[in-house]
Amino acid sequence: MPRPTSPHPTPLELEILKILWRDGRSPVRHVRQSLANTGRDLAHTSVTTIMTIMTRKGYLRRVSQAGAHLYTPLLKQRSTLRRMLQDLVDRAFNGSASAVALHLLETSDLTRADLKDLRELVARKARKQ
Repeated sequence: MPRPTSPHPTPLELEILKILWRDGRSPVRHVRQSLANTGRDLAHTSVTTIMTIMTRKGYLRRVSQAGAHLYTPLLKQRSTLRRMLQDLVDRAFNGSASAVALHLLETSDLTRADLKDLRELVARKARKQ
């Protein structure tokens, strides 16, 4: 029985999206090289196959230019990451954003600058209440 489809990109699809969000419209060759630079050395045909699947899913747009296929992300970075994070918050923290924030504060090594930024964010949020 096949695995149910995920409402989110797979880990490899997310890596590809991150490359395209960072670098803009790109050919498979560029994406493959960027993946290889991070230790993910895949065959050109494998990257082509994944990007074709992503196009069918509506994650990417493919256009032909001078004999090459160029891919552009159709998913917006901010909304994609927001949906993925909200799913994690819902599943792992029963929908509690404050539980996530407290967990991150307790388990992360934060610099003085990080703490200063967090204090300023909390103060801005408190003023809006």
